[in-house]
Amino acid sequence: MFDTLSDRLASTFKNLRGKGRLSEADIDATAREIRIALLEADVALPVVRAFIKQVKTRATGAEVSQALNPAQQVIKIVNEELIGILGGETRRLRFAKQPPTVIMLAGLQGAGKTTLAGKLGRWLKGQGHSPLLVACDLQRPNAVNQLQVVSERADVAFYGPQPGNGVGDPVQVAKDSIEYARTKQYDIVIVDTAGRLGIDAEMMQQAADIRDAVGPDEVLFVVDAMIGQDAVNTAEAFRDGVGFDGVVLSKLDGDARGGAALSIAHVTGKQIMFASNGEKLDDFDAFHPDRMASRILGMGDMLSLIEKAEQTFSQQEAEKMAAKLAKGPKEFTLDDFLAQMEQVRKMGSISKLLGMLPGMGQMKEQINNLDEREVDRTAAIIKSMTPGERQDPTILNGSRRARIARGSGVDVSMVKNLVERFFEARKMMSKMAQGGGIPGMPGMPGMPGMGGGARKKKQVKQAKGKRKSGNPMKRKAEEEAAAARREAAQSGNPLGLPQGGDQSPQNFELPEEFKKFMN
Repeated sequence: MFDTLSDRLASTFKNLRGKGRLSEADIDATAREIRIALLEADVALPVVRAFIKQVKTRATGAEVSQALNPAQQVIKIVNEELIGILGGETRRLRFAKQPPTVIMLAGLQGAGKTTLAGKLGRWLKGQGHSPLLVACDLQRPNAVNQLQVVSERADVAFYGPQPGNGVGDPVQVAKDSIEYARTKQYDIVIVDTAGRLGIDAEMMQQAADIRDAVGPDEVLFVVDAMIGQDAVNTAEAFRDGVGFDGVVLSKLDGDARGGAALSIAHVTGKQIMFASNGEKLDDFDAFHPDRMASRILGMGDMLSLIEKAEQTFSQQEAEKMAAKLAKGPKEFTLDDFLAQMEQVRKMGSISKLLGMLPGMGQMKEQINNLDEREVDRTAAIIKSMTPGERQDPTILNGSRRARIARGSGVDVSMVKNLVERFFEARKMMSKMAQGGGIPGMPGMPGMPGMGGGARKKKQVKQAKGKRKSGNPMKRKAEEEAAAARREAAQSGNPLGLPQGGDQSPQNFELPEEFKKFMN
């Protein structure tokens, strides 16, 4: 959603780099570019004005003029001000002293309240709570059935005594759900209310009546992040008509300009608490202003990536795998390779995971074109092998590879490439587990695991020269290979990258064996 804004800001900051000092004209030009980028992203005009004013005030002060690197200082100021308009610190849910905690969802029809109720329930269950979803949207056709289906998929409890479709009293359902939750010992009640295609007095009154009947601990306003400036207008109307404590952004994975997300917290004074960034029930998390600002500025989001890894990977399994790799490369089998791959897949979309890494903003096109089905094809190949073949892939001959290819529905060449990639990955992982660093990387003294390790005191006796082949064609090939190795060694480039020229990230070429993943 913020790709366009990120690209514009990156281009603006690129012009600042390399300057020893910034003149007033440089700061004015930077502020103008940032203003245009924010307006193009559909950020509300009052928010843009306040943001630019604060950036210019800080950028023209001693904070930048006395800095060793003024350009980086300006980026730091923009990052901090961006965090400010996104709400500042992360806002947590308030829980009732005596359960159940009541959370009421409000918003327009189509904002995604019903689906989001299931996502929130699943997220809270993962936090150790026992939520109950309550169907109080009795106007929209099949809204009650939809919430029931969502609750089953999210594996959380459901309460919907009225059939809906215009039948039933939503206020009474909300009241009864509190007593039901106490009886069944649910500690959180999530009330899904009705919406309309636009703001009207009847919807506002019904939401206010439900609020007065249940006295919610949190009223969350659910807004579609793709509707632009209307999101701000709707939020202000709900704030004045019903009142809410926090905002939940839905459809944050859309391709709209995303200015609503940057405007709501500043305009309404209410912080964004949660964000939904996908269709799956797991595509939901707490909103962290500092992490979102970091993503917008192309700095990645390593903290969220680490949290996802901690939720997916077991510490015990990780230690077990590390111990296995330390024993030697042959201990790591294709079964282990498949298990690790499936664990990564559980973390979510691989393209989204790559997008959280710093600097990946310059490889957006490759990431967006990444073939997620490649993981499924790899899994199918491994599962088509016998247990013995997974334990020892060296036994795979031509006939075995042909059988595996037929079983997994792929070409024989794909089976061969997978095995070759596995051997390379196993060798590298074993080397890293033993503290030897990544093969091919130069040694870095004092940093085990980041190079070839400490140098041995005794020099290894040089091996005798290899005899030349008597075949002229073969001898010529050997001499050319030796010349190429000497040239690479003299260039001082252990990775074999070309020397000189423009080696910026956007001109970086992936190795051939990785290009298949970017089709």
